[in-house]
Amino acid sequence: MARLAAEIVPVTPFQQNCCLLYDADSLRGVVIDPGGDVPDIRQAIDRLGLTIEAIWLTHGHLDHAGGAMALKAALGVELIGPHAADAPLLSRIEDQAKMFGVPGAFANATPDRWLDDGDSLAIGTHVFEVIHAPGHAPGHVVFYNREAGFLHAGDVLFAGSVGRTDLPGGDHATLMATIRDKILPLGDEVGFLCGHGPGSRIGAERRTNPFLQGPA
Repeated sequence: MARLAAEIVPVTPFQQNCCLLYDADSLRGVVIDPGGDVPDIRQAIDRLGLTIEAIWLTHGHLDHAGGAMALKAALGVELIGPHAADAPLLSRIEDQAKMFGVPGAFANATPDRWLDDGDSLAIGTHVFEVIHAPGHAPGHVVFYNREAGFLHAGDVLFAGSVGRTDLPGGDHATLMATIRDKILPLGDEVGFLCGHGPGSRIGAERRTNPFLQGPA
């Protein structure tokens, strides 16, 4: 049975988890959320001997998409996602960098393909369902592999926390509805990686995450 593997490359001063997600046998995969520090990402790709077939974006914030165009140009691959509701964010990445005073080479991003809820993407035989998951950002999407019980949750759900909603386009009520209606129903045994910090399992977060306690 083909196996999925992942390598995390922390990038930008925000220590965003750029994720190299790949088939462990063929070493073909994708880069999820190359927020910056593109030379570090390319070094990890080379060290692992990966063939990258596409770049996937969960959403349009600087720390997730700031290096996307540079990596796309370097690798000659498609830039896919997020949902088109994040087009305004992606068109203002350079402004985001100025707003936060973050040094580095960041560029506004234009995807080759937008994603919608219910779309599917694949890494070899590994099929991922695209789930539109707004709240942290209007066009945020997450990637769910049902066979492996694996979710890339972006900045929707974290180990012990949830995505912040005090940035442009954020809405706390929408985020919590996304988690309640779209993420938790995937099942307690589903493991996830996220945009910052360690991963977890949905069941562990249902039981212990302070943001998920109390009335639904």
